[in-house]
Amino acid sequence: MTPQRRLIVEYINDNRSHLTADELIHFLETRAPGINKSTVYRTLDLLEESGCVVKSEIDGHFIYHHAEEGHHHHLVCRVCGKTRDCNENIFSGIKDTLVEKYGFQADLKHVMITGLCSACRKKM
Repeated sequence: MTPQRRLIVEYINDNRSHLTADELIHFLETRAPGINKSTVYRTLDLLEESGCVVKSEIDGHFIYHHAEEGHHHHLVCRVCGKTRDCNENIFSGIKDTLVEKYGFQADLKHVMITGLCSACRKKM
């Protein structure tokens, strides 16, 4: 493991929140000036493939979180950007319906749902 990869793993492990590759790169530039962005992306891909991080896409951007956070879902306000986590079993009824009605077993491990939060709905 290279020193750069060790920094990436340590940051993800210590941070325990969702982060983008750009946030990670910004942090790393303060610790390892000149770090190559491709090193960060390759390391994130490797960590995802090995099951250490979970990668999700929201509005064309990828976010990453430590796999030990478990499976959960996100409700993301399309106006203010506020994100709220929700329990993974919220989709259990949908998963059962998909199997019963269509014979399809859905992989709902980390779902992002966009909409309006209560505060933004009140403003409308």
